[in-house]
Amino acid sequence: MAINNILGLFAHSPLKPLQQHSDKVTEACSLLVPFFEATFAQDWDKAEQIRLQISDTERQADTLKREIRLKLPRGLFLPIDRTDLLELVTQQDKLANFAKDISGRTVGRQFAIPETMQDDFLKFVCRSLDATVQAHRVIDEMDQLLETGFKGRELKFVNNMITALDAIEDDTDQMQIQLRRMLRQIEERYNPIDVMFLYKTFEWVGVLADQAQRVGSRIELMLARS
Repeated sequence: MAINNILGLFAHSPLKPLQQHSDKVTEACSLLVPFFEATFAQDWDKAEQIRLQISDTERQADTLKREIRLKLPRGLFLPIDRTDLLELVTQQDKLANFAKDISGRTVGRQFAIPETMQDDFLKFVCRSLDATVQAHRVIDEMDQLLETGFKGRELKFVNNMITALDAIEDDTDQMQIQLRRMLRQIEERYNPIDVMFLYKTFEWVGVLADQAQRVGSRIELMLARS
């Protein structure tokens, strides 16, 4: 996106560039579902193609992040501190970075989740992505908050959305515990290095939900200051 387009977005709405960045971040994360489905089928060529899509989308998000940092007007009047907005961009950008790292490490190792665990693992991935989508919804709702002066029923609605995000993250914690228990029951069948890689994969996917929760917490802090 051209720099002058970013400036135009700021003129139209100071939060639009933030929302466009969130769009790209969420798109990168969502590609993890077809990515892991390809690994289940041992189709590593397709997995590599999707990894490249994730990497390209992450680069697009990085470009938007840099343009926001460079072009966010210093004289912009908002009930939100400029520094807080920039920190929010940084936090949500990490989600796309994590998606890129997960896909890259998985392709590099080329070791798929054991078949008996694939359904539960995919549910775990989808629930972690629910957290990224929920964070994206909160970002999208901030225009309405701006119109209402960051108060009233809209503020309560957004706070409830952030509470729901916390609940999703709690779900992923429990799902990760269950996956570890399942793996422990079968881990003697596999190379110890592969087993450790699987435990790390669970951790990496769980970090998506953790980071989405951090985005929500950052927004909550911004609202408390406004």
